[in-house]
Amino acid sequence: MTLVCNRDYVKLWFASGMSALGDGVTVAAGPLLMATISQDPAVIASAVFVQQLPWLLFSLFSGVFVDRVDRRLIVGSVGVGRGLVMAALALLVWQDRATIPAIYAAVFLLGVGATLADNAGQALLPSVVSAGDLSKANAWLSGFRMVGNQFGGPPLGAWFFVAAAALPFGVDAAVCLVAALLIFSIRWRDPGTAGSAEVATPGVHPAPEQASVREEISEGVRWLWNHRALRMLAVTMGLMNIAYGGAFAAYVLYARERLGLSEVGFGFLLAATAVGGVVGTAAVARLEARFGAAALLRVGLVVETLTHLVLAVTRSPWVAAAALVVFGAHATIWGVLSVTLRQRITPTALLGRINSVYLLFSMGGFVVGSLIGGFIGKLFGITAPFWVAFAAMTVMTVSAWRVMTPAALSPRPEPVISTP
Repeated sequence: MTLVCNRDYVKLWFASGMSALGDGVTVAAGPLLMATISQDPAVIASAVFVQQLPWLLFSLFSGVFVDRVDRRLIVGSVGVGRGLVMAALALLVWQDRATIPAIYAAVFLLGVGATLADNAGQALLPSVVSAGDLSKANAWLSGFRMVGNQFGGPPLGAWFFVAAAALPFGVDAAVCLVAALLIFSIRWRDPGTAGSAEVATPGVHPAPEQASVREEISEGVRWLWNHRALRMLAVTMGLMNIAYGGAFAAYVLYARERLGLSEVGFGFLLAATAVGGVVGTAAVARLEARFGAAALLRVGLVVETLTHLVLAVTRSPWVAAAALVVFGAHATIWGVLSVTLRQRITPTALLGRINSVYLLFSMGGFVVGSLIGGFIGKLFGITAPFWVAFAAMTVMTVSAWRVMTPAALSPRPEPVISTP
């Protein structure tokens, strides 16, 4: 069955894209709202920190939950919850009662939901498409999310915010609720019959009844840590996101003060990354077949390093946008390769927990970086976080280059180390 003929995949694809569009609207509107309340880089960066903090607090527990419960229900329920949170925030903004604590509370709740929905969405895909279609399915999902989150959403969010400050948050709420309905309509199928018409009984992916939450978390951590490819990708991604989170924590102030952009200009700058993301989505399968995953990931390290350098040096919005186009292609390719590898080699019953450990490194790195970056920007200037990120990525690229080889990235499954 081709992907376009797979009705459940089309529903997942469309719901994911719509959710990303709503998220992209608030990606632009959220920082603009913060900037109307405070000009302090640390305060603005702290909003990013608060939203990503749940990854440090709840990621591993979310992984256990994802492996126990019907993954469709998780993604759909989180979508409903997110819609309600965004509707409440829109009401506060409309009544001119939005405060820093209220915004922090809203983004924290969104972050808690993301620890469940992002994990469950990745774990759900192998139950919807066949193993042979995973790479293409991930690329299509990534591309549509990139278009919504960083190409269509940010300019719309900036325009909506200029028209009425509450409007982008209300739009996000409506989009999330529609996406949730689509997810609820997907049939749950056993991964062994993915892509076929045979439907399994919806419900639970249970771990052994005698296993505690702590034991299930430990099993997931051990499995990932004892798989050299996944361990290397998780650690590398965590370090990369510390640098990235630090550099982009106060991005809205950088765009305004360094590049001289208006609110709408900031939205278009965010969209530049999506242009590269679309290119990366279209090219990732052919590039992987020709050059291999290891070569692409090595190039990605260089691209990420040079992106920080360019943004630290330039004052031109056009140069910054060009750098972000290339960065977007790299980010999409890296994301598709890493998530496809996890889905192909991880046992279905463990996929939620393996995702949770990987996402703990990835998003946890972003949390740490955003907290550090805000204070670096406040103390040393708006470009200082980019210089620090460039230096850190230079060191990491040199260190990771030697170990990021085809042999090290072999997709061969490795056995779980049992508990003594």
